[in-house]
Amino acid sequence: MRDTYITLGPDGFYYLTGTTADLNRRFDARGPHCWDWNDGIYLWRARDLKGWEALGCVWSLNKDATWQKKFAKHKPARNSMGFMLDTKRRAVWAPEIHYIKSATNWFMVACMNDSAPQKGSFILRSASGRAEGPYENISGNASGPIFEDIDCSLFEDDDGTVWFVGHNHFYAKMKADMSGFDGNLKMFSETKYSPEPYLEGAYVLKSNGKYHLLQAAWSFKLPDGTFTYDETASERGGVRWSYDCIVADADHFEGSYGPRYTVGAGIGHNNFFRDEAGNWWATMFGNPRGAEEFKQSFLCRPIIVPLHYINGQFTISH
Repeated sequence: MRDTYITLGPDGFYYLTGTTADLNRRFDARGPHCWDWNDGIYLWRARDLKGWEALGCVWSLNKDATWQKKFAKHKPARNSMGFMLDTKRRAVWAPEIHYIKSATNWFMVACMNDSAPQKGSFILRSASGRAEGPYENISGNASGPIFEDIDCSLFEDDDGTVWFVGHNHFYAKMKADMSGFDGNLKMFSETKYSPEPYLEGAYVLKSNGKYHLLQAAWSFKLPDGTFTYDETASERGGVRWSYDCIVADADHFEGSYGPRYTVGAGIGHNNFFRDEAGNWWATMFGNPRGAEEFKQSFLCRPIIVPLHYINGQFTISH
């Protein structure tokens, strides 16, 4: 699993999802992956964050999808990480599950991968009102992506306003009935790096009156032992090191978001959530790309780590 996502539902269950490989697919010695194709969105639930019950494939690309089910055809080849890619390409990536209080219903957001016939993001609504679905496209993405890039999320504010959060710093207000965007896409006001690197996995939460914008960034280790998010570091002997979670804070959802800080090395494309006791946790998965010296003992597995919120910043509890 990649892109681990966990939320606490109103029914007292924690729900877990993420990018997965087809459970019935056979892979070569390099191991399972989801870079070319997979079969849908899987969901688990637990009462205690330990004993996870598999709810199965709650949205199948073959059975439940419409425009998303189409395959693209490519020549088989190994990617930069050595995974063997099949001739067919069509995978759903980075799913999240959200209970939207103002709509009294469950929604999922996800995206089709880079090599799918229609790359882009979409929102699914539970037709039953239950977390396990079945799920269907909202009207805003009934015939194609609602957003033409990957990695999307949803955020519901205290007043019931729901916002779509998209890749590359975009956001949009959702209609009250959650059928689509209520207006055009806009860009967050942010304090950017110089130069600004490629960022992904955007996610927003609110705590202590502040909005917190999470994003994922690749760090590079320089020859002098320092680290940077400057992607041109490789031209100066820098080595791609770890996939990190960076956070910036603002007084308003749209921004302006202040300087970013790193919460955890190697925990990028994740979310933060609170348990029933009010304790903070961060999800992670262990990205297999990056420096061998940094590699965790686990790769592409759903993991949670405890967090603290101290002096206005999130920090991992060791």
